[in-house]
Amino acid sequence: MNVPIKTVRTDSFSMDYFRFGHGAEPLVILPGLSVQSVMLFADSVAEAYQILSDKFTIYVFDRRKELPPSYSVSEMARDTVLAIEALGLDRINLFGASQGGMIAMEAAILSPALIRRLALGSTTSSVGNARFAAIEEWIRLAESGDKAGLYLAFGEAIYPKVTFDLSRDLLIEASKTVTDDDLMRFIVLAKGMKGFDVTDDLKKITCPVLVLGSKDDRVLGPAASVLIAENLSELPGHTLYMYDGYGHAAYDTAPDYRERLLRFFAS
Repeated sequence: MNVPIKTVRTDSFSMDYFRFGHGAEPLVILPGLSVQSVMLFADSVAEAYQILSDKFTIYVFDRRKELPPSYSVSEMARDTVLAIEALGLDRINLFGASQGGMIAMEAAILSPALIRRLALGSTTSSVGNARFAAIEEWIRLAESGDKAGLYLAFGEAIYPKVTFDLSRDLLIEASKTVTDDDLMRFIVLAKGMKGFDVTDDLKKITCPVLVLGSKDDRVLGPAASVLIAENLSELPGHTLYMYDGYGHAAYDTAPDYRERLLRFFAS
């Protein structure tokens, strides 16, 4: 598999994305915050989501290429919506994980007519000081240039202990490919989450929503997913499912995760 990276351009910015699958309906995936761009792992993502590729044509978007010095989640959502519209996509199925879930909620609030169904994985509708604590430590490591320390702290926070222990050497090797530009980009995107809060605006979402959380989420906490579901309780077609034992990155580690997404989006 050799998935090509493409670029969509608007009047004010450009954004990389990749596409795979051949289904009639569009499915957009917004990945979470990562030390390096998900564009580097396009083949792995396409392989992981192969089960959805017959039903959907899948688009995975990065953040904008020309990052300003500060860049809030609401600005990320605005730009992502513009990029989606620039490709001529409409009535999309949208899945956002972690920070990508924050962007997805903002997008659903900003442009409700754009989205047919929305899935949210290991995310939160607000990032106060307590939830920002783990992210602040990642920012400190990035600002100090500690690439291995950042990769290890990031991996230890998002993965279950067994997965992290098995992946430690791979994470250290991966850290050797991190550039200074990667660190600067990570810092801007991570800082953009501070103060994020759309809890009171969740009622503006009009499409069916699947919330997938994790009881052992050590980054944002399990209560974050429960709170989103509670604020969507009057919305027809909303569902909450909580994993146990797969950590914050249940979207990568839970064996049935993609099957759940397929069942929801194919409804």
